[in-house]
Amino acid sequence: MRIILNIGMNHQTAPVELRECLASDPMNTKKALTRMREEESIKEALFLSTCNRVEALVVADSRHEASAVIRQIMGEIGDLPLDSFSDHLYEYEGTGAVRHIFRVASSLDSMVVGEPQILGQIKAAYAEASKEKTSGVIINRLMHRAFHVAKRVRTETAISEAAVSISYAAVELAKKIFHDLQGKKALLIGAGEMAELAARHFINNGVSSIAVANRTVERAVEVAQQFGGTPLSLQEIPYQLVEVDIVLSSTAAAEVVVTRDMVRASLRKRRNRPLFLIDIAVPRDIDPEVNELANVYLFDIDDLKGVTENNLEQRRREAARAERIVEEEVLKFDRWLKTLSVVPTIVSLREKADRIIQNELKRSSTLLASLSPSQKEAVLTLSRSIAEKLLNDPILFLKGRADRPTLPNYLDVTRRLFKLDDNGEKE
Repeated sequence: MRIILNIGMNHQTAPVELRECLASDPMNTKKALTRMREEESIKEALFLSTCNRVEALVVADSRHEASAVIRQIMGEIGDLPLDSFSDHLYEYEGTGAVRHIFRVASSLDSMVVGEPQILGQIKAAYAEASKEKTSGVIINRLMHRAFHVAKRVRTETAISEAAVSISYAAVELAKKIFHDLQGKKALLIGAGEMAELAARHFINNGVSSIAVANRTVERAVEVAQQFGGTPLSLQEIPYQLVEVDIVLSSTAAAEVVVTRDMVRASLRKRRNRPLFLIDIAVPRDIDPEVNELANVYLFDIDDLKGVTENNLEQRRREAARAERIVEEEVLKFDRWLKTLSVVPTIVSLREKADRIIQNELKRSSTLLASLSPSQKEAVLTLSRSIAEKLLNDPILFLKGRADRPTLPNYLDVTRRLFKLDDNGEKE
């Protein structure tokens, strides 16, 4: 019987230094799927890579073989020896794996519980798996149920309203450095959704001007216009470091965007004014050595954990309701998964019925010869309808016992009773 297996690491089990090794190359998802598609032990696969998690979801015949393959592939794409990251991995099987992916999709396993970005990231990972043809019957069903669970959690609880976003946490950290953000200037590096949220939080907390630097200047213009800000190219960042008080970086660049030398060169002209930088990108945009410079305060995404603990009680209450929804859906999916074991017998029943119908129609071909095409079609439809009604009760009986330990006995009796394994029989 095939199993569902999930292996990965997240913000709770692995530091950002390790996660970024596996998320540094945007092509890693495709590389992982290609490798898993080549492995005989893996039948279906999905690979999820975000700033807070890297994990593989697979359908396999053997947990041991699939686990070894996934760990090997992670080591290859991260250029890491197995013993350097193995202790940071979690591994779930069966309903545990189903529960985990439902919780991830519902943002119950996120650093910021209730944040909406993770669902979009899972949908993108599923789209990539579909494109690479590594998803199949089980992962297709599992993903669509995960999307359904996320929707239920979002509509039936207030967990999203209780979420403390990463951009909000960045503002709270900035307040600890400056106490008051009135009149401060901010530079956003990257013009994605996170940058827009951060800009909105900064403006609402008194920041007087926003500059937006992006690889694509057109996108920088689009975001900057929303907040009366200034669009910039990435090449203008060194000059902006002299002027701004706050820098938030969230690009998808594979290399460092803000170097130590870049920041150090700006310090003399800043005349001891503190510079606050927060790097929420994985891999990181800002050289960690920047933190060694005087009057420079650098935080990365792992530093936000303490801030996001605020307002936790409301989120815990809503999360408890969300967990109940997840458990309901896990049970439903598990029941569906168990019915897969009866599918071959059901298919055999229907195939045998169809063969009998076709054989009997051939035997009666002389009698039916005088019928018009429409009349012959009516006879065929009637025959199939009778066969379907006769098989309906046995099929429902088998499906209703799919989760019972006695199912193999029922399947055996059914196959014997209908002679489904007698290949030499002439109906």
